[in-house]
Amino acid sequence: MKTLVILISGRGSNMQALLEAQLPVDRIVVVSNNPDAEGLKTAAALGIQTATIDHRVFSNREAFDAALAEEIDHYQPELIALAGFMRILTRDFVLRYQGRLMNIHPSLLPAFPGLHTHQRALQEGVKIHGCTVHFVTSALDHGPIVIQAAIPILANDTCQTLAKRVLQQEHRIYSQAVCWFMHGRIRLCGNTVTVSEASIHDFVIFSPGLQE
Repeated sequence: MKTLVILISGRGSNMQALLEAQLPVDRIVVVSNNPDAEGLKTAAALGIQTATIDHRVFSNREAFDAALAEEIDHYQPELIALAGFMRILTRDFVLRYQGRLMNIHPSLLPAFPGLHTHQRALQEGVKIHGCTVHFVTSALDHGPIVIQAAIPILANDTCQTLAKRVLQQEHRIYSQAVCWFMHGRIRLCGNTVTVSEASIHDFVIFSPGLQE
């Protein structure tokens, strides 16, 4: 039985995209550190099993991560997908699931790790922005990259408009990355990810556009 565990903290839009993607899995379980997370209601309404490990009842990160790992291990998942999970995981937790822990980040890593990525992209005046699916390591937002999507930044973009367009691409590439993983098509070697039989489109985004 192929199982996917999805970790969330809030509304879980990336979680919902994964749930609606008809992934090649037998079971999905959604786990949250926040008992009031809106995504738990969304998952339950879709008939998905849910669980909560409230981080506020633990004295430190290590204790919370140990309890979270115990919950996850009940399901023996092939993959754990972070989908808006707003907790920094300890090194021991990351090593426990090394190569089976994925995250989606709203920037073209290694640019703009951490928070407020859209605001920072606009402030820096970059012309292309996007999102990244990567394996999680103990270095925040610096794990091996699986897939990225890039969009041009428009002259009238705000943080809100940019975030909305990036989120649309997040929903596309996260389900693709999880699908590749579940089909055994991802090979991780050091900091390099290769995808067997992946469809590679020969295209380049120019921003601003080039003139003939």
